[in-house]
Amino acid sequence: MNETAPVARVTIIYESMFGNTRRIAEAIAEGLRPTATVTVLPVKDAPESIGQSDILIAGAPTHAHSLSRPSTRTEAGRWADDTARHLTLEPDAEGIGMREWLETCGQLPPVFAAFDTRADTAELFTGSAASHIEKRLRKLGTRRFLPKASFVVDKRSVLVDGELERARSWGRTIGAELRMPVLR
Repeated sequence: MNETAPVARVTIIYESMFGNTRRIAEAIAEGLRPTATVTVLPVKDAPESIGQSDILIAGAPTHAHSLSRPSTRTEAGRWADDTARHLTLEPDAEGIGMREWLETCGQLPPVFAAFDTRADTAELFTGSAASHIEKRLRKLGTRRFLPKASFVVDKRSVLVDGELERARSWGRTIGAELRMPVLR
């Protein structure tokens, strides 16, 4: 008998200021697509309920040791206005953030994975948006599928070389785990 397992439905929701977290989300999706049906959405376009998905992957940039707030998103806009920084603000950057979406989201998939982007230094000093995503999603009754992942940017807020491939690899790992019957 050669039955194929049903294809997992994965929703990736991300918040991005300068494009780094979006690029990581897209790379994770690339890694997942051979084994799953993947929908990638900026948080402003995320539906209130995504319970029809098998897994939620949520990611955001780390701001002030946590998830962004309206004030830190405004500050990101100021950074982008500073031409010496060579940063371009994402079109959706100043809208709703992951923190606000998590406070109002409805039905969720049974499991999740979280990721973030943060400065290339010890998490002790930078904090982790993914840790806050995990905490909130657990309180909402969904369980962690895999440990969080952090993808780092340099002091100019540019992804460090190799991070996109690492994100694709993490996506492949998630896809492989989704195929294991014990976890489905």
